[in-house]
Amino acid sequence: MRIITGDRFEAFADEKALLFPEYRKNRDELLDFVDSLTGDETVVTASLELIDLIAWKFRRGEENVLVYSDTGKSLTLKEVYELRKYLDFDVRGGFEGERAETSVLFVEGKTDAKFFKAVFKKLFEFKESREAPYSLRFIERVFERDNFDLLRREEDGHYLAIIPSEGNSGVIRNLGNFLRAMDVFGFTVEKIGVAIDVDEDREAAMASIAGKLSGFRHEKTPLGYRVGGTEVVPLIIGLPFEDEVIEWKKPTVEDLMLHMIAREGLLERIKPALRALNESLGRRLKPKEVMYLALSAYGHWGNLEGFYELFIMRSRFRNLKAVLREAGLMNGLIYLAGREEERRR
Repeated sequence: MRIITGDRFEAFADEKALLFPEYRKNRDELLDFVDSLTGDETVVTASLELIDLIAWKFRRGEENVLVYSDTGKSLTLKEVYELRKYLDFDVRGGFEGERAETSVLFVEGKTDAKFFKAVFKKLFEFKESREAPYSLRFIERVFERDNFDLLRREEDGHYLAIIPSEGNSGVIRNLGNFLRAMDVFGFTVEKIGVAIDVDEDREAAMASIAGKLSGFRHEKTPLGYRVGGTEVVPLIIGLPFEDEVIEWKKPTVEDLMLHMIAREGLLERIKPALRALNESLGRRLKPKEVMYLALSAYGHWGNLEGFYELFIMRSRFRNLKAVLREAGLMNGLIYLAGREEERRR
């Protein structure tokens, strides 16, 4: 199966190609058309809905590809399926917009995204943006659904996209697919941050990133790896928290928040409630349970995502920097923010 997209489709479509007239077609007609495909066809289309249906049906097999005619390069339909499902990437191409310094940060989930969003806003003067540069134009319609965070710093026009990725494996998957998409669709970002939990150990976490990059020409750098013109910066999250009423098992972004609420004095304020609940339950509390109690004591009646962002934004600079340095994250964050001069201070 071949799908042809882009403006130069005529160079890749033979006389047997199906130029699908998607105009005014309803979903039932699209489904009927896809059901009739055997896998030997070449389909020329500009319909994302049709591409989604075909990619789902033919997502297995290296021979099933989408060809972006503007560059003549291709993705497997498995890659197309994952780019559409997890990043809502517009695989029709044709991006427009200003050229600007751009970073992308893949994180595990939405609470992680709000934590790092607040870090970049507080420490590096980023603000939320609804305008996307050329290199992020493909995700503009996702931003309207509030699926991720797009930031921009006014003084130098540096953009940063923070994208949740459904766990460690999702971060690694999105890293590989994003690098492939940059090659095929002819755009680039200067830096990609990869924020994952330590899980077993730091070496294993780094190995998962290196394993994904093995499919690309890359080289080691002081902070991570370079793939073409893009720096890949690992941010390994793992900062144990010891407390008599809190059960710490594995590293997550909650660890960073535990250290923050301790440094800001909120943990001490809720300690009597933690001890009472600990005694009532007959067990130590999980970090996320502590976060909900902290949220309530702080007077925030939203969700954890909102609490993380609000608390970090209102915290002291010195406490936030101290926790990030202790976690070994500060240098990578400074680099992603385009503030390399701060590393030398």
